[in-house]
Amino acid sequence: MKRRILCYGDSNTWGQEPGPKDRYPEEVRWTGILQQLLGTGYTVIEEGYNGRTTVWDDPVEGRLSGLTYFLPCLESQSPLDVIIIGLGVNDLKPRFSASAGTIAASLEKYFDVLKYAPLHGSDPKVLIVSPALVSPAYKNNHFFREIFGEDADERSKLLAPEYQAVAEKFGAAFLDAAQYAEADPADGIHMDVPSHRRLAEAIAEKIREMFPE
Repeated sequence: MKRRILCYGDSNTWGQEPGPKDRYPEEVRWTGILQQLLGTGYTVIEEGYNGRTTVWDDPVEGRLSGLTYFLPCLESQSPLDVIIIGLGVNDLKPRFSASAGTIAASLEKYFDVLKYAPLHGSDPKVLIVSPALVSPAYKNNHFFREIFGEDADERSKLLAPEYQAVAEKFGAAFLDAAQYAEADPADGIHMDVPSHRRLAEAIAEKIREMFPE
């Protein structure tokens, strides 16, 4: 039976192109590349949603928190072998007033859900991915400057160590996307094409470590 990998994230998992409101083709998105790299023994499930946060509903954009949909998603997609959680950039919006520590602590709620989620007999491993850094170039984009405020780039630098601590606490794997990927200066938030490939390659290596042949 194929190993099933759920990729649960935001617009960088969905594959948002920087600048225009378009989506990268499947063969460019990191999820699509991950499927190519892992091969036919795996099924990579894309579950990205633009604007998704960890736990906060967005009163301005009308978007739901990732936690709201997490349980239904698990029920729908199980059995699962790996759950990749890549959230946090949207939590940096000033309207949520969330520190890096608070954002990371919000991820702990996902492990609470996993305690009681019906997973059809599976016991999935979890990979926590801290996001690529917000580029200072976002301040040149009127839309993103308005919703992310003045210092999202600096605050994004504080997430990785906090995420790693949560992963260690719950026995999950951890990967810092900022070591492999960067935001395109076109909008300072969404990853460029080479970053999608580098991130996919790093995640593929993590998956292989989880399931050594």
